[in-house]
Amino acid sequence: MTQHREAPAFQEYAASMMARTDYRVMSLEARGLLYTMRLECWVNGSLPSPPAVLARVLGYPVAQIERALPEVGSYFIEDGGALRCPELDDYRTHLQDRRDKQSAGGRVGAAKTNMARTGSAHSQAASNPATKARGSREFLVKTSPEQTSQAKRLHGEVSSDGWIDAYERASNGG
Repeated sequence: MTQHREAPAFQEYAASMMARTDYRVMSLEARGLLYTMRLECWVNGSLPSPPAVLARVLGYPVAQIERALPEVGSYFIEDGGALRCPELDDYRTHLQDRRDKQSAGGRVGAAKTNMARTGSAHSQAASNPATKARGSREFLVKTSPEQTSQAKRLHGEVSSDGWIDAYERASNGG
């Protein structure tokens, strides 16, 4: 089943973020803005870059956004009037590449499986005397070993062993 949905989350290691000097020197207000913006960028891909519009989108006063925005600037790039987080864009690309490789691998595996199935069916059909050719199609008739031995006995193809005769007499009440 193919799901054409965006990844619901991004993986982040706390130690990696905490080790960054630019994060450690941020004010509490800027740290909150940073994570709010990162979450918005994950969901929506980008944010508007004008502080007044950004404040409206995030639901905070323009003064707070303008005060904290310079501290979070190293985490975002401006791209045509929008703020993007390159780290999250790269991670999203990584996830899509992995999904594409898994999909391609699945197609290759399915092709091998289907080839093995059709290849083995054709080789069985060619070697099985019960296969009957009708036009361009081949029909494979499968028989159980029990049916084969019964048919051979009925046609006199199996030599009569003493135990078979005794078994049949016992089965028939004789």
